[in-house]
Amino acid sequence: MKNNDVKFWSLTDHDTIAGWPSAELHAKQLGITFIPGVEITCERGIEPNAEELARHGRERASKSWHLLAYFPNLLHGSEKAKLFAQWLKPLQNNRIPRMKKMIAKLNELNMPIDFKEVAKKAGGSIGRPHLAEAMVEQGYVETKTEAFEKWIGDGLPAHVAQPKPSIDEAVKMVKLCNGVTSLAHPLYYGIPPLELGEFCREIGIDSIEAFHRSHNDEYRFELWNVCRELKLKVSCGSDFHGQTYGQSPGNMATPINQLCV
Repeated sequence: MKNNDVKFWSLTDHDTIAGWPSAELHAKQLGITFIPGVEITCERGIEPNAEELARHGRERASKSWHLLAYFPNLLHGSEKAKLFAQWLKPLQNNRIPRMKKMIAKLNELNMPIDFKEVAKKAGGSIGRPHLAEAMVEQGYVETKTEAFEKWIGDGLPAHVAQPKPSIDEAVKMVKLCNGVTSLAHPLYYGIPPLELGEFCREIGIDSIEAFHRSHNDEYRFELWNVCRELKLKVSCGSDFHGQTYGQSPGNMATPINQLCV
């Protein structure tokens, strides 16, 4: 990131803030401003639209929505930081039992996986990308994308749903802790941009992640225009899940004057 002239960086692990201290330390060493963040797994806000999915060549929508939360003014150890960490605990604690259930399903499908090996890859917040990586290493699939598309994606044979808050509940908690919100990678949800933007504005989401690696230029521009029309901000994220996705932070063109933070 430093070599790409990135000046501001937020770590947004799924449903955990455990990485904040280490991320802040390393960012400081590189002269990068660190913004505490998290990606909260939520229930769907709106049921998917079949025509919108077909427009983008997608067979199904994600069964969860992901809310990015940024806390540029949250102090470590403050009461609000403690409150938010406490609220996240059930979400984080559910991840291990869910992962074990998914591994059990893979075992039944003649694809044995060792939970300890998956946990080693995670370090902190264990999730499906770590399981997908283990599946590639075992030779069950050729790529992590194949693991998601055939086995562990939403509604597929080895998928297990996890308990999660409503997106409205998550927005209210983030606001209570003086955070800024952005709806992550909207392409996955199958909602027409204007309808999505109106929903976000109605429940108090500050911005939409219009600039994401899964979005082509046409869709980015469409989302950007909707956000401008509705006076919402936009955000840009690498959605980094390992080097195999080929992200290069700092190289995506974004409208700086409309970014959410």
